[in-house]
Amino acid sequence: MCWIAALVLLLAPVPAQALEAGGEALVAAVIDGDTVVLDSGEEVRLVGIQAPKLSLGRASVPDQPYSDAAKAALESLTIGRVVRLSFGGLRRDRHGRWLAHLHDADGLWIQGALLARGMARVYTFADNRALIPEMLALEAQARDAGLGIWSDPFFAVLNAAEPNMPLDAYALVEGRVVAADVVRGRAYVNFGDDWRTDFTATIAPQDMVTFLAEGFDPKALAGRRVRVRGWLDRHNGPEIEATHPEQFEVLEP
Repeated sequence: MCWIAALVLLLAPVPAQALEAGGEALVAAVIDGDTVVLDSGEEVRLVGIQAPKLSLGRASVPDQPYSDAAKAALESLTIGRVVRLSFGGLRRDRHGRWLAHLHDADGLWIQGALLARGMARVYTFADNRALIPEMLALEAQARDAGLGIWSDPFFAVLNAAEPNMPLDAYALVEGRVVAADVVRGRAYVNFGDDWRTDFTATIAPQDMVTFLAEGFDPKALAGRRVRVRGWLDRHNGPEIEATHPEQFEVLEP
């Protein structure tokens, strides 16, 4: 990993059009690796990333590997410090938490610092797409270096040919696209010969509008090696339904 390049990216000025200022606040506590509590009592979910999950008393949610380390990393970066909140899309989630990018008094980008340490993965939504290329670059550097979560098989990038993918889980899946087509407005990006059993990425008709408006033609993925990220579910075979173009990364032509 090139630490100089990572540091430059973490401290680089954010394009004015990318984020909207949201004021400053003191961080009073850290809940987990991607959620802080301000001195006002309001919670902030660090938008754009997902840290390993802590159980937090939920019987159905076990602690994931590196969950304590990710929380400790966020504490070291924020607790007791004033941070600047910035917004790049939807400002609150359904739980009432702020969805913000955080920078400290020196301009250090907190999301970027966690990604660079391998303490989180890029996790984005169609209504919050600011700084995704920068976050993907930092994640890739940490993954290539085997830092943090990327040293643990639990977070390994899945092979699209894997027959026993974990369902109802956020995952990165990569492989060569066998075929891609749009049928009745829905895109199907097939990573295997049998759509009934093999991994497929899909795009719903309402989301295809965004893809096509930005010049992203899913059919052009055919024959290419691609990484796709999102929640794994099952519809016939294992499936990720993508809502925005950044969920796809073309690895090879």
